[in-house]
Amino acid sequence: MNFKSTNAEQSTVTRNMDEIEEVTGNIYESCVVVSKRSNQISVDLKEELINKLNEFASSTDNLEEIFENREQIEISKFYERLPKTNAMALKEFLDDKVYFRQSSDTTEEGA
Repeated sequence: MNFKSTNAEQSTVTRNMDEIEEVTGNIYESCVVVSKRSNQISVDLKEELINKLNEFASSTDNLEEIFENREQIEISKFYERLPKTNAMALKEFLDDKVYFRQSSDTTEEGA
């Protein structure tokens, strides 16, 4: 997934809870789905960021190089400007781009 081209909001937005609840039929279940997706996005972004920062890391860092590594600073700033992972997850959820399955509670107890 390309997180850099997401059109999620950069700041806090008031949401219609009915719209969020409508997807699963239960507001709490919707929140669980969004939070789990947010965690997935967060892990993916963190791995991507670490890999990119490691590309510019040098094995012989002296004190001056640590403060002057502009590539790492620019990469970090770019990732800081991305929307928050919960906003990305909620946008995907409302756009029906998140796959989830509901567990069936129809198991019957035998006598």
